[in-house]
Amino acid sequence: MANDSSILRQLASVIEDRRRNRPPNSYTTKLLDRGLDAIGAKVVEEAAEAVEAAGAPDDCRHDALTHEAADLIYHLLVLLAHGGVTLDDVEAELARRFGISGLEEKASRRK
Repeated sequence: MANDSSILRQLASVIEDRRRNRPPNSYTTKLLDRGLDAIGAKVVEEAAEAVEAAGAPDDCRHDALTHEAADLIYHLLVLLAHGGVTLDDVEAELARRFGISGLEEKASRRK
């Protein structure tokens, strides 16, 4: 599993702190205060921008996609915190699925 000092874990920890303590002058706090609709809209916006960046010309694709992926991951971490889901939860689900065909896994989900 990822090292506890990984930047994703550090960022998730800061976001969780913002969720609990709500310091003023924090973008994360403001986003959490606006609720699920606002957070979800940012995730959708950033996902669309990541897809657009993936289609950028070769000479700027890497940097554009890296930047947009970072934005998307940050906003997804905020969404997870809002929903009470941790990176450990997500890692456990990915581990459960590892080695299983994506088609088989999807078919096994309850509807």
